[in-house]
Amino acid sequence: MGGRVGFGLDPKLADLDGDGDLDVVCPGRSGLFWLENLRLGADPSIRPGPRTIPPVTYEDHSKLFVYKDPQGHKHPVQTPADWAIRRSHILANMQLAMGPLPDSSQRVPLDVQVLVEEETPQYIRRKITFVAEPGDRVPAWLLIPKNLKKPAPAMLCLHPTYRLAKDEVAGRGGRPTRQYGHELAARGYVCLVPDYPSFGEYSYDFRAHRDRYASGSMKAIWNNIRAVDVLESLPEVNWDRIGCIGHSLGGHNALFTAVFDLRIKAVITSCGFTAFHHYYGGNLNGWTSDRYMPRIRDVYQSDPDKVPFDFYEVLAAIAPRAIFVNAPLHDGNFDVEGVRKVIDRVRLVYRLLGGNGRLRVVYPDCAHDFPDEVRQKAYEWLDRMLKQR
Repeated sequence: MGGRVGFGLDPKLADLDGDGDLDVVCPGRSGLFWLENLRLGADPSIRPGPRTIPPVTYEDHSKLFVYKDPQGHKHPVQTPADWAIRRSHILANMQLAMGPLPDSSQRVPLDVQVLVEEETPQYIRRKITFVAEPGDRVPAWLLIPKNLKKPAPAMLCLHPTYRLAKDEVAGRGGRPTRQYGHELAARGYVCLVPDYPSFGEYSYDFRAHRDRYASGSMKAIWNNIRAVDVLESLPEVNWDRIGCIGHSLGGHNALFTAVFDLRIKAVITSCGFTAFHHYYGGNLNGWTSDRYMPRIRDVYQSDPDKVPFDFYEVLAAIAPRAIFVNAPLHDGNFDVEGVRKVIDRVRLVYRLLGGNGRLRVVYPDCAHDFPDEVRQKAYEWLDRMLKQR
């Protein structure tokens, strides 16, 4: 049918909506799905007619342990099954602000093309392009460690807001504290480092594509999902051990992507978020450019009370997969107090889902940076999450 729903090994039947028939719960690689029984084979007189289910909104996004039923009644989140309902609402509400995630019809052949190959002492660096969707190619660096004996863990490495874009992360100039793709490839990870739309070599007119993407954030998410497709296609990659890392723009880009792509098993986010009420005192104008989410301005008046999601929910939707957070004490972009509040709430979701120890946070005494000692801690943590599983 062109959707993203697929059966795993253990589908369940249950009357989820209390209407007297059995519905299907489908666990699969794309998530947990509820297929409602519409009784299409029943007597026409008892078939339900078409209906529109309104978005399930939440007034306080920090209150993660409550979910609403289709009638809007609140219930406590007490089990992983309860959380699955709440998580589905998070994904839906993120798409209210970002626009819908493209369906599988956009998953055309990747047609990876190698443009340049460079040799470094520890890995091969290839400049490539791949097809994200019909008519659109993404430029990227692919870093493949030398002398691999077996398929290796892989990392999607997302760059910050900087003119060098992917080149900096891939070790071809810029600030040493941003060259995490280069450093991870030297540690034995296959790394893919794409340009964000409109950065580096990737010219992109967001407004010209507004009919397809309501936000630059969703376009980037889709490109990153396709980048994971590229990693999965490589014989050098252990497709069950794929992670994502990013600083600043790359930091929240990594989180957003991990919410929508369950293949990402571990995320390192540096200076990537704070609760919306703590972002410049609740002034969300910085999130409203074409590269981000214009609907935050045009629909929600840049008001954190009106935006349909917050970072409490973003991180919680990744649980119990592993997250490492670098949150400097003097980050002028992402206030550390808002980070602390998010982490306090999200830890409880990890506890519910059996993910204790998989959420790690460090608070270095510095500004908006990814210091050497913090990167080293992050890489050692990543080795435990992806190499020692």
